[in-house]
Amino acid sequence: MNAPDKVAALAPTVKLLINGQFVESKTTQWRDVVNPATQQVLARVPFATAEEIDAAVASAKEAFKTWKKTPIGTRARIFLKLQQLIRDNMKELAALLTAEQGKTLPDAEGDVFRGLEVVEHAANIGTLQLGELANNVANGVDTYTLLQPLGVCAGITPFNFPAMIPLWMFPMAIATGNTFVLKPSEQDPMVTMRLCELALQAGVPPGVLNVVHGGEAAVNAICDHADIKAISFVGSTKVGTHVYNRASLAGKRVQCMMGAKNHAIVMPDANKEQTLNALAGAAFGAAGQRCMALSVAVLVGEARQWIPELVEKAKTLKVSGGTEAGTDVGPLVSCAALERVTGLIDRGVAEGAKLELDGRKPDVKGYEKGNFVGPTIFSGVKPGMSVYDQEIFGPVLCIAGADDIDQAIELINANPNGNGTAIFTQSGAAARKFQEEIDVGQVGINVPIPVPVPLFSFTGSRASKLGDLGPYGKQVVMFYTQTKTVTARWFDDSTTSHGVNTTISLK
Repeated sequence: MNAPDKVAALAPTVKLLINGQFVESKTTQWRDVVNPATQQVLARVPFATAEEIDAAVASAKEAFKTWKKTPIGTRARIFLKLQQLIRDNMKELAALLTAEQGKTLPDAEGDVFRGLEVVEHAANIGTLQLGELANNVANGVDTYTLLQPLGVCAGITPFNFPAMIPLWMFPMAIATGNTFVLKPSEQDPMVTMRLCELALQAGVPPGVLNVVHGGEAAVNAICDHADIKAISFVGSTKVGTHVYNRASLAGKRVQCMMGAKNHAIVMPDANKEQTLNALAGAAFGAAGQRCMALSVAVLVGEARQWIPELVEKAKTLKVSGGTEAGTDVGPLVSCAALERVTGLIDRGVAEGAKLELDGRKPDVKGYEKGNFVGPTIFSGVKPGMSVYDQEIFGPVLCIAGADDIDQAIELINANPNGNGTAIFTQSGAAARKFQEEIDVGQVGINVPIPVPVPLFSFTGSRASKLGDLGPYGKQVVMFYTQTKTVTARWFDDSTTSHGVNTTISLK
């Protein structure tokens, strides 16, 4: 945490949201929210006290008593209004996001829009939260299911998508009748708070949505709190594993979307220009700070000759502040991120990978204090090298080679992560073989970042995911509800009694 200096002390403070009110924290621990392109302090975020976290949970618990009984149409109409408010404020939301996170304005709008899609999906809760009925399963007996809300749920979100991922979480949880406590990233909470303001404006009642800020202590408090029934997490593998283990031991439902090392196979028959554009965009967009970033290209056979053209494509990308027109690659989120990414590039060189394009210390006019790394490409990368084994979370593309598709699939399946993968080919047979044999949850065919639309669910697998239900889509309705099965028989005066039945059968 930053010690508040005179400049930081003049910056506005980020508030907590408790029981429908934005309140000033009484904490003595604060962190600066810093523009990563300029190092300007934008705001100060509090690390909420234990009492404030308890108050947020208590508010959610009290609100659940009435919210769970709110008609489903009333809930749906709130999210219809919220999606319109988000559309109306898109430019403001994107500008806030760019200032505190660094990504380009067009990418920031994309961040907001992909979250907006989930809000629209939440407005369809009337058809998503349907139970089942079997009529006359025995003599005069019907069985049916109810999908009922759990109670207080919580979300812990990362820095890289401060609009999209909170919108993955609280709309679906609230639409299904739960109340929610959100802990956004302490690095860039401002756009998240603006979205919560819009949610209240749309009609979310006091206590139904609450926000606390903080670091490890706040995460642990959420994991341990007896009144929180379910937790959704997106972030690093280290923290996600901790959250899953700690919260599961506390008896909670948990879903954790975690780290990745996403590969793309490039077959020699792929459309070269489209493929090179896709590789560059997916590897270097958002400065590589996406859990679905394409970080390893596996070039098969003659496609290995495309490296020089890929390097030239990467050189055309503009590195600058996210507000500058035409910028392709903005800054990394923090000085610590910059140090980590450049350190991994150093290790890649030391461990024998060939540095085809060096993005360290780019000259970015007007942003000399920014956390910039330009597009960086390694070839000859193999398992065991740090740049292959670790998620770099920067604009670094590793290139590996394979003799054929079988060797490429074997390489990908040997990696412990299973978030996303892709193949570039014009062969239907190759694409079908890939989708059948690859052991990764989300597959793209000529699509470099295969994040599904909310009609489906985010389905990362293996070391990239803990918990068996994903965020948004049909799966998250099951995550945020408890299935109650009712077996009913109604008698009228004409029903003949068969006496006492001491068996388990229904007669």
